[in-house]
Amino acid sequence: MAGEVVERVRSIALPLFTELGLELVDVEFCREAGGWILRLYLDKHDGVTLDDCQRVSEELSDLLDVENIIHHPYTLEVSSPGLNRPLRQESDFLRFAGQRARVTTLQAVAGQRRFLGFLRGYEDGRVALEREDGTTVLIPYALISKARLDPVL
Repeated sequence: MAGEVVERVRSIALPLFTELGLELVDVEFCREAGGWILRLYLDKHDGVTLDDCQRVSEELSDLLDVENIIHHPYTLEVSSPGLNRPLRQESDFLRFAGQRARVTTLQAVAGQRRFLGFLRGYEDGRVALEREDGTTVLIPYALISKARLDPVL
């Protein structure tokens, strides 16, 4: 059920995000202690503002009411993905080249499943990640289970 809601919300939200010049980073629909939460993470090249979040929240709330795809109470949250932004699309690995990231794979690549290093790009279905020892590993995109920015603070 949650997966269906996420896909329906994504299809409703994408045109709105495009119209507003925003990127839809992720959609989550899960039950937490306070009840059901529908979370959308948005981004844009020059940074997300509170006004962006408020506008998306108001417009998306109206669209979701019309579509009536969630049949029980829930809370809508719209926010920036933050410093540890998830990397979901192939284009993310190009856009954030040069930045530090953590990548976890479904199976071992070069003898390991967890990587930390600097993104060096994306080509031929593989993410190039320069490890802290200076070596570069090519990670097949299809094997990535989780990836996110991990800035040095």
